[in-house]
Amino acid sequence: MFRINEIFYSLQGEGFHTGTPAVFVRFSGCNLKCAFCDTQHQVGVLMSLEAIIAEIKKYPVAPLVVLTGGEPSLFIDEDFVAAIKKETGKRVAIETNGTRILPSNLDWITFSPKTGFDGGDVEPCVLTQCDELKVVYLGQDLSQYDGIKAHHRFLQPCFSGGESQRQVNMAACVEAVKSHPGWRLSLQTHRFLGIQ
Repeated sequence: MFRINEIFYSLQGEGFHTGTPAVFVRFSGCNLKCAFCDTQHQVGVLMSLEAIIAEIKKYPVAPLVVLTGGEPSLFIDEDFVAAIKKETGKRVAIETNGTRILPSNLDWITFSPKTGFDGGDVEPCVLTQCDELKVVYLGQDLSQYDGIKAHHRFLQPCFSGGESQRQVNMAACVEAVKSHPGWRLSLQTHRFLGIQ
Protein backbone atom coordinates (compact mmCIF):
# COMPACT_ATOMS: atom_id res chain seq x y z
CA MET A 1 0.00 0.00 0.00
CA PHE A 2 1.11 3.53 -0.80
CA ARG A 3 0.10 6.76 0.93
CA ILE A 4 -1.06 9.04 -1.84
CA ASN A 5 -1.70 12.74 -1.36
CA GLU A 6 -3.52 13.11 -4.67
CA ILE A 7 -3.74 11.88 -8.26
CA PHE A 8 -4.81 14.42 -10.86
CA TYR A 9 -4.60 15.28 -14.55
CA SER A 10 -3.17 18.63 -15.57
CA LEU A 11 -0.33 20.27 -17.49
CA GLN A 12 3.22 20.08 -16.26
CA GLY A 13 3.78 23.60 -14.97
CA GLU A 14 7.57 23.78 -14.72
CA GLY A 15 10.86 22.60 -16.14
CA PHE A 16 11.51 20.84 -19.44
CA HIS A 17 8.02 19.40 -19.91
CA THR A 18 6.17 22.68 -19.23
CA GLY A 19 2.81 22.57 -20.99
CA THR A 20 2.78 18.79 -21.43
CA PRO A 21 -0.41 16.99 -20.30
CA ALA A 22 0.39 14.55 -17.49
CA VAL A 23 -1.16 12.51 -14.73
CA PHE A 24 0.45 13.47 -11.43
CA VAL A 25 0.76 10.89 -8.65
CA ARG A 26 1.70 12.83 -5.52
CA PHE A 27 3.02 10.71 -2.67
CA SER A 28 2.69 11.75 0.97
CA GLY A 29 5.88 11.68 2.99
CA CYS A 30 9.40 12.97 2.58
CA ASN A 31 12.76 12.43 4.24
CA LEU A 32 13.52 16.18 4.16
CA LYS A 33 11.84 19.10 5.94
CA CYS A 34 12.22 21.99 3.50
CA ALA A 35 10.69 25.19 4.85
CA PHE A 36 9.13 26.09 1.49
CA CYS A 37 7.53 22.69 0.75
CA ASP A 38 3.99 22.97 -0.65
CA THR A 39 2.84 19.37 -0.02
CA GLN A 40 0.57 18.59 2.91
CA HIS A 41 2.27 15.38 4.07
CA GLN A 42 -0.28 14.67 6.78
CA VAL A 43 -2.95 14.36 4.07
CA GLY A 44 -3.27 11.16 2.09
CA VAL A 45 -5.03 7.89 1.60
CA LEU A 46 -3.59 4.39 1.42
CA MET A 47 -3.89 2.97 -2.09
CA SER A 48 -2.80 -0.28 -3.68
CA LEU A 49 -0.79 -0.27 -6.88
CA GLU A 50 -3.87 -1.58 -8.67
CA ALA A 51 -5.95 1.35 -7.39
CA ILE A 52 -3.26 3.84 -8.46
CA ILE A 53 -3.20 2.33 -11.95
CA ALA A 54 -7.00 2.48 -12.12
CA GLU A 55 -6.89 6.21 -11.33
CA ILE A 56 -4.20 6.82 -13.97
CA LYS A 57 -6.30 4.96 -16.54
CA LYS A 58 -9.10 7.50 -16.07
CA TYR A 59 -6.96 9.82 -18.24
CA PRO A 60 -6.21 7.69 -21.32
CA VAL A 61 -4.99 10.57 -23.52
CA ALA A 62 -2.26 11.68 -21.10
CA PRO A 63 1.14 10.63 -22.49
CA LEU A 64 3.03 10.99 -19.22
CA VAL A 65 2.80 9.99 -15.55
CA VAL A 66 4.75 12.16 -13.11
CA LEU A 67 5.63 10.63 -9.74
CA THR A 68 6.07 13.49 -7.31
CA GLY A 69 5.64 14.25 -3.67
CA GLY A 70 6.85 14.40 -1.11
CA GLU A 71 9.65 12.12 -2.13
CA PRO A 72 8.43 9.25 -4.34
CA SER A 73 11.76 7.39 -4.29
CA LEU A 74 11.01 6.41 -0.69
CA PHE A 75 8.13 4.25 -1.90
CA ILE A 76 8.62 3.04 -5.47
CA ASP A 77 10.77 0.36 -7.10
CA GLU A 78 11.28 -1.12 -10.56
CA ASP A 79 8.20 -3.36 -10.23
CA PHE A 80 6.03 -0.32 -9.44
CA VAL A 81 7.31 1.58 -12.49
CA ALA A 82 7.07 -1.48 -14.76
CA ALA A 83 3.46 -2.11 -13.74
CA ILE A 84 2.41 1.46 -14.52
CA LYS A 85 4.14 1.37 -17.90
CA LYS A 86 2.69 -2.02 -18.82
CA GLU A 87 -0.86 -1.32 -17.67
CA THR A 88 -1.18 2.25 -18.96
CA GLY A 89 1.24 2.46 -21.90
CA LYS A 90 2.49 5.80 -20.57
CA ARG A 91 5.99 7.14 -19.99
CA VAL A 92 6.90 7.49 -16.31
CA ALA A 93 8.82 10.48 -14.94
CA ILE A 94 9.92 11.26 -11.39
CA GLU A 95 10.60 14.45 -9.49
CA THR A 96 13.11 13.64 -6.75
CA ASN A 97 15.34 15.29 -4.17
CA GLY A 98 18.08 12.83 -5.15
CA THR A 99 18.70 11.28 -1.74
CA ARG A 100 17.80 7.72 -2.84
CA ILE A 101 18.90 5.38 -5.63
CA LEU A 102 16.18 5.33 -8.30
CA PRO A 103 14.63 2.49 -10.30
CA SER A 104 16.49 2.02 -13.59
CA ASN A 105 13.34 1.86 -15.74
CA LEU A 106 12.15 5.44 -15.31
CA ASP A 107 11.77 7.38 -18.56
CA TRP A 108 12.66 10.82 -17.20
CA ILE A 109 14.40 11.99 -14.03
CA THR A 110 13.97 15.51 -12.69
CA PHE A 111 16.47 16.03 -9.89
CA SER A 112 15.72 18.93 -7.57
CA PRO A 113 18.41 18.95 -4.86
CA LYS A 114 17.51 20.72 -1.63
CA THR A 115 21.00 21.00 -0.17
CA GLY A 116 21.74 24.37 1.35
CA PHE A 117 18.14 25.02 2.42
CA ASP A 118 16.67 25.03 5.90
CA GLY A 119 15.58 21.41 6.40
CA GLY A 120 17.04 20.24 3.09
CA ASP A 121 20.35 18.95 4.43
CA VAL A 122 18.82 16.21 6.57
CA GLU A 123 20.19 13.58 4.17
CA PRO A 124 22.89 13.90 1.49
CA CYS A 125 22.19 13.62 -2.23
CA VAL A 126 23.35 10.40 -3.90
CA LEU A 127 22.11 11.11 -7.42
CA THR A 128 24.85 12.29 -9.79
CA GLN A 129 23.07 12.31 -13.15
CA CYS A 130 19.62 13.09 -14.47
CA ASP A 131 17.69 14.23 -17.49
CA GLU A 132 16.77 17.53 -15.88
CA LEU A 133 18.38 19.37 -12.99
CA LYS A 134 15.84 21.80 -11.53
CA VAL A 135 17.14 23.98 -8.72
CA VAL A 136 14.98 26.18 -6.51
CA TYR A 137 17.03 29.34 -6.42
CA LEU A 138 17.54 31.46 -3.31
CA GLY A 139 20.92 32.96 -4.15
CA GLN A 140 23.02 29.86 -3.48
CA ASP A 141 26.38 29.19 -5.16
CA LEU A 142 25.61 27.33 -8.40
CA SER A 143 29.08 25.75 -8.56
CA GLN A 144 27.89 23.13 -6.05
CA TYR A 145 25.90 21.55 -8.91
CA ASP A 146 28.80 21.38 -11.38
CA GLY A 147 29.42 17.70 -10.69
CA ILE A 148 25.89 16.66 -11.62
CA LYS A 149 25.51 15.36 -15.17
CA ALA A 150 22.27 16.75 -16.62
CA HIS A 151 20.94 17.16 -20.15
CA HIS A 152 19.01 20.27 -19.07
CA ARG A 153 19.59 22.74 -16.21
CA PHE A 154 16.84 24.96 -14.83
CA LEU A 155 16.78 27.61 -12.13
CA GLN A 156 13.41 28.26 -10.58
CA PRO A 157 12.65 31.19 -8.26
CA CYS A 158 11.44 30.10 -4.85
CA PHE A 159 7.71 30.73 -4.48
CA SER A 160 7.70 31.69 -0.82
CA GLY A 161 6.76 34.60 1.40
CA GLY A 162 4.59 37.47 0.23
CA GLU A 163 4.34 38.97 -3.24
CA SER A 164 7.21 41.40 -2.66
CA GLN A 165 9.54 38.57 -1.59
CA ARG A 166 8.51 36.51 -4.61
CA GLN A 167 9.39 39.45 -6.88
CA VAL A 168 12.81 39.70 -5.22
CA ASN A 169 13.32 35.95 -5.72
CA MET A 170 12.27 36.23 -9.37
CA ALA A 171 14.64 39.13 -10.09
CA ALA A 172 17.56 37.31 -8.44
CA CYS A 173 16.83 34.17 -10.45
CA VAL A 174 16.68 36.09 -13.74
CA GLU A 175 20.03 37.72 -12.99
CA ALA A 176 21.55 34.35 -12.05
CA VAL A 177 20.49 32.84 -15.38
CA LYS A 178 21.86 35.85 -17.27
CA SER A 179 25.17 35.38 -15.45
CA HIS A 180 25.19 31.58 -15.92
CA PRO A 181 23.88 30.88 -19.45
CA GLY A 182 24.27 27.13 -19.00
CA TRP A 183 21.04 27.37 -16.99
CA ARG A 184 17.52 28.19 -18.19
CA LEU A 185 14.72 29.89 -16.29
CA SER A 186 11.85 27.70 -15.09
CA LEU A 187 8.65 29.33 -13.92
CA GLN A 188 5.77 27.64 -12.14
CA THR A 189 3.34 28.42 -14.93
CA HIS A 190 0.51 26.50 -13.27
CA ARG A 191 0.45 29.21 -10.59
CA PHE A 192 0.05 31.94 -13.23
CA LEU A 193 -2.63 29.93 -15.03
CA GLY A 194 -4.50 29.10 -11.83
CA ILE A 195 -4.48 25.36 -12.52
CA GLN A 196 -3.45 22.46 -10.34
